[in-house]
Amino acid sequence: MTDTDSAGELLRAVERLRGAAERIQLSLDLPSADEARRTRADLVHQLDDYVLPRLRSLDAPLLCVVGGSTGAGKSTLVNSLVGEEVTRAGVLRPTTRASVLVHHPDDKDWFTGDRILPGLSRVTGSVTDEDDPGSVRLTPSAMLPSGLGLLDAPDIDSVVTSNRDLARQLLAAADLWLFVTTAARYADAVPWTLLREAAERGTSVAIVLDRVPPEAMEEIRVHLSEMLREQGLAKSPIFVIPESALGEDGMLPERDTERLRGWLHTLAGDARARSVVIRRTLEGALGSLSTRSAQLTEAGQAQLAARDGLRQAARSAYGDAVQGVEDGMEDGTLLRGEVLARWQELVGTGEFLRQVEVGISHLRDRLTTFFTGKKVTTDNLGEAIQTGAAALITSHAQVAASTASRSWKGTDGGAALVLEHGELAKASPGIEERVERTIRDWQGEVLEMVRAEAGTKRTTARYLAFGVNALAVMLMLIVFTSTAGLTGVEVGIAGGSAVLAQRLLEAIFGDQAVRELAARARKALLAKVADLYDAELARYEAVLDEVQLSAEAVTELSSAAQQVEETR
Repeated sequence: MTDTDSAGELLRAVERLRGAAERIQLSLDLPSADEARRTRADLVHQLDDYVLPRLRSLDAPLLCVVGGSTGAGKSTLVNSLVGEEVTRAGVLRPTTRASVLVHHPDDKDWFTGDRILPGLSRVTGSVTDEDDPGSVRLTPSAMLPSGLGLLDAPDIDSVVTSNRDLARQLLAAADLWLFVTTAARYADAVPWTLLREAAERGTSVAIVLDRVPPEAMEEIRVHLSEMLREQGLAKSPIFVIPESALGEDGMLPERDTERLRGWLHTLAGDARARSVVIRRTLEGALGSLSTRSAQLTEAGQAQLAARDGLRQAARSAYGDAVQGVEDGMEDGTLLRGEVLARWQELVGTGEFLRQVEVGISHLRDRLTTFFTGKKVTTDNLGEAIQTGAAALITSHAQVAASTASRSWKGTDGGAALVLEHGELAKASPGIEERVERTIRDWQGEVLEMVRAEAGTKRTTARYLAFGVNALAVMLMLIVFTSTAGLTGVEVGIAGGSAVLAQRLLEAIFGDQAVRELAARARKALLAKVADLYDAELARYEAVLDEVQLSAEAVTELSSAAQQVEETR
């Protein structure tokens, strides 16, 4: 493979990485989300502003970004290095000021397009107070040698957040960062945070120590050198500018900037020296992509895991609700209260308790005769079962909604979703009507089960004595058979009620058929309840589906980062 082929493969790998990084979505408000979003923005910006443009044109002019703290003298230094006023100097800068990029007229084509800093518009002409801070003012000057561009960046500690963010973006786009500080502020924390980042990314850095009292020059220089060495920047050259009065033109004495100017002119004129600086920074930037991509991949995975956790919390809440209904069907809950009262009306509690173990024949007269053709009326009992079942199902639907929303509120990323979708804290409107419809549909299904099971028995006296409706109601009663949770007299009444209902049905259909009918009826009800709760759960699922996250993008980013690492 030729060097050209290798360079092309590396470029394609970085382009793939850039696309994957942009597709990483960090929509949930996790504690780490803000930092991850900054990581993503910084990574995409540097790829767009520096790495990709530089890979596509290694012979482009060297871009030197002049950065530093407020009042460090960056603009004055730029004007002094060029030898004419190309950027506005002053301690208090207008917050609307555009960044100024000074270049030789012959290098115009390198900077007028979107080869570098594609997200920033280009303006020309004189500086105005109405400059768009999201733009770069291109200023040609024959005083600057061809092959070098000087970009006067916003203050890294500006009180305006957008200015600080832009300063970081521009510094990441530099082949060379010319960091300007003063004798009074060279140890400030903010610049050293950025210097550490520059060291970690392999950015070429030169230091300008401005306004240094002559008597303290050696001491400060030694201290600064020690600090640079501790941060991995021992090879960064230091240019010291003594404290002195500015000339009438507002510029530094030429003798004070002569060494720095000569160094920059050498870089501009010496293709080999320029290439060394460019390749060092490019290699450093490429070398940092693996770690930064891994951080972004981890953040993307955390987002996916958080969404999965929220989804599981909602599903668990409604899974528990289904289980709660099933438990309610088995613990005798529905055989209390109204259902029990209606059953007592039908069979008579006292006589039933004395004679239930004797057999059905002793209760015939109490229920009705099997041979008169007069049917048992169980309408009230059926309505009571319907009301009780509806209350049970509705109650668990409300509990599930409350549980799910409470869980989300206490889970990373979920609180904001609940705040935005307050309706999730309760079951959906109209839940009572849907539950009643579900119960009616189930009752109709049970009715069909009994009718189908009766078959030829429809003409028997026993069948005629009860009718399909009464038999279906008794089957519904059997569905709620277990007496767990009931005590004392309730156990005997409720449990015995189910026993009697079962014996009545067994007298018509047989014991095996009744057991199968009861199992089918119970399963049918739970299936309908599960469908009902799935519809309620879908509200939570829909909210999570709207959260823009992509597992494919996370996988792609990891793969792309590995490809870059293997190719470079």
